Amino acid sequence: MPNKKVRVRFAPSPTGDLHVGNIRTALFDWAYARHTGGTFIFRIEDTDTTRVTDEYIAAAIDTLRWLGLQWDEGPEVGGESGPYLQSQRLDIYAHWAAKFIEQKDAYYCYCTPAELEATREAQRASNQAPGYDGKCRDLTAEQIADYKTQGRESVIRMRMPEGTTTFVDAIRGEVSFEHKFVPDFVLVRGDGSPLYTLAVAVDDILMKVTHVLRGEDLLSSTPRQIRVYQAMGVALEEYPTFAHLPFVMGQDNAKLSKRNGEVSIAWYREAGFLPVAICNYLALLGWSPGEDRENVSMQELVELFTVERVNSSPARFDMKKLEAINADKIRALSIEEFLDWSLPFLKKSSLISGTEAEIALVKSALPIIQERITRLSEIPAMLTFLFVKNFTIEAESLAKVTDKSAKEVLNRSLLELTPLTEWTHATIEAALRSSLIDSLGLKPRIAFGSVRIAVTGSTISPPLFESMELLGKEASLARISSALAL
Repeated sequence: MPNKKVRVRFAPSPTGDLHVGNIRTALFDWAYARHTGGTFIFRIEDTDTTRVTDEYIAAAIDTLRWLGLQWDEGPEVGGESGPYLQSQRLDIYAHWAAKFIEQKDAYYCYCTPAELEATREAQRASNQAPGYDGKCRDLTAEQIADYKTQGRESVIRMRMPEGTTTFVDAIRGEVSFEHKFVPDFVLVRGDGSPLYTLAVAVDDILMKVTHVLRGEDLLSSTPRQIRVYQAMGVALEEYPTFAHLPFVMGQDNAKLSKRNGEVSIAWYREAGFLPVAICNYLALLGWSPGEDRENVSMQELVELFTVERVNSSPARFDMKKLEAINADKIRALSIEEFLDWSLPFLKKSSLISGTEAEIALVKSALPIIQERITRLSEIPAMLTFLFVKNFTIEAESLAKVTDKSAKEVLNRSLLELTPLTEWTHATIEAALRSSLIDSLGLKPRIAFGSVRIAVTGSTISPPLFESMELLGKEASLARISSALAL
C-alpha cells in the first residue's frame, strides 16, 4: 500500500494472560507505527464468548499500559474506526456475511459435525488432505427446504475458487497457496457468531490497516483473508501488506510453551522484570539493531525499527539473556525510580507497611543492592535483615556461627565494635579488619563470614559493612551477642 500513512493493529483474543508471542507482536506493531509516524490500533477479538472474559480483556489492557505500549486507537481511547471490541461489531459482520450470500461468494452449509468428520476420515483413508468437500455448494431450493425441515442448523461458508493465491510477505518474500489445499471455509457459526477469518478481514479493511504484523502460525490463514477482501470488492492495491513474524522457540527447539518456558507476561511482571527490559529483550527475538547490540532503549527501538530487518528464522528464548538485560536496566535506574519499583515488592512480601521511616530506610539501602540483583523480586530477601521483626539465623547457616573459630571471631568483633563512637561503614570495616585480619591473620572470607551470618541471618546479603551501618550499632551488636549465646 504505497504512499499511505501506516496503520497497524495489535488484535489479541485474550483467552488468558498475554504471552511472550503476543507482546513481541504488539511491540513490533508499536515500534513500526512510531518509526513511521503512523497509527497503532489496539483491537480486541472477543467473539469467542466461551473463552474471552472481561477479566482477560482488562488484563490485556493493563499489560499493554504497563509495558508502555500506548495505542492511538482502541479501548479506553476511542477513534474514528471504532468500536474496537469485535463483540460490539456483530452487525457489521452480519451485514457482510449477508452480502457475500447475495453475491454468491458464500453459501449456507447444512452438513452436521458427524458428516464432516466422516468425510475427513474417508479423505485420510485415501491419502487426501482433509477438508470440506463442497457438498452444500450448489444446493437446490428443495434440498435447503428439506434440511430446514429436519431442523438442521446452517453455517455460512466462503466459496474458494480454483487457482492460487500469491502475495508478497514483507519478511518471507513471495508466498503462494494452491486453493486445492484451502477448502471452502466457515465464516459464520450456526449460532450466527462470526469466525476469526471473517471478522479479522472485515475489520482490517474497514479500519484501513496498511500492514498486518503477526505470528508465523497465522501465515496459512492469509489466503482466506484475501478471499474475503476479494468478496468485499477491495482493490488489490488496498490490501494490507502482510509480515509474518518468526516463531519464538524454547531451549528445546520447540515452540515456546508452558512445557519449556514461562510464556505469560504476567509471570515476568510478578518475577520482577522491568517492562523496558522485557521490551528490549523481545525486540531482539527476530530483529536486530545491528552491530551486535543488545541494550536498546525504547526510543532507539523506535528510531531503528524496520520490518525489513526482521529475520524469518525462528528465535530462541534465553532466560539468562533476559535476566542480564534486566540487571542492566535495574542498574540504570535512578534511586528514586528504583525506589518506586521496589516498594510494591516489599509491601507485597509484608516486609514493610509503607511508613515514612521504612521508606527512608529502604531508600538508604537500595544503593548497596542495586548492583547485586537481577530481578526486583529479589529485593525483599536482600533487605529482610533490616525489617524482620523476629530475627533468626537461617538453619543452614547456624553451624557456621556456633563452632569454636566462629565464636572467637564474634567475640573479637564485639570487643572492637562496642567502643566505636562513629558508626559508619568505614569505621566498622577498619575496626573489623584490624581485629580479625591484622591481629588474627584470618582471610576476609573467614573473618567476615561469621559476622555476616550473625548480623543478617544468611551467608548471602548486601555488603556487610554498609548493612551494619544501616542496621545501626545497637541492633548489630545485639545480633552478634545473640549469635554468641547460641
